Amino acid sequence: MKIIEGSLKLNGSEKVAIVVSRFNSIFTKELVDGALDAFKRSGGDEANLTLVYVPGAFEIPLTVQKLAESARFDAICALGAVIRGSTPHFDYVSAEATKGIASVSLKSGIPVAFGVLTTNNIEQTIERSGSKAGNKGFEAMCSVIEMINVLKEI
Repeated sequence: MKIIEGSLKLNGSEKVAIVVSRFNSIFTKELVDGALDAFKRSGGDEANLTLVYVPGAFEIPLTVQKLAESARFDAICALGAVIRGSTPHFDYVSAEATKGIASVSLKSGIPVAFGVLTTNNIEQTIERSGSKAGNKGFEAMCSVIEMINVLKEI
C-alpha cells in the first residue's frame, strides 16, 4: 500500500500568498502573525511570501481567484474574521466567503486554506486568534504547507 501525506517542511522556494481582511483588524493582525510564524518555522523564505490586504471577508474570494489565475503561487492562505451581530449580515458574508474560497481552490487546483474566523461573539474571536483555542492563522498556514507537499506527491 502506498501512503501519501504531506509534511510541514518547505524547501524555501515555495511561493505563498496570504489574503487578509482589514475588517476586524485587531484580530486579523493576530491571524497574520500566526501564519507568518508557521511559514517561517517550516522553512519558508519570506522573500517568496506575498501579503495582500482587502477591505473585508466578502472581498477575499475574488482576490484569491486573481492570485490563483496569476500562476505565481503554489498556495494561498485566506484569513479574516466575521463576527455575528444582530442582523443577518453575518450569514451572508460568512457563507459567500466560504463558498467563494472553496470554489477557487477546486477550480484552480491550487491549495487555498480557509482561515476566516466565523464566530458568534468577540470572546470566541479572541480565543481563535491566539489565546486558548490557538491561532487559526497558524493552523491555516500549516494546512497550506501540508497541501503543497501532498500535491507534490500525487
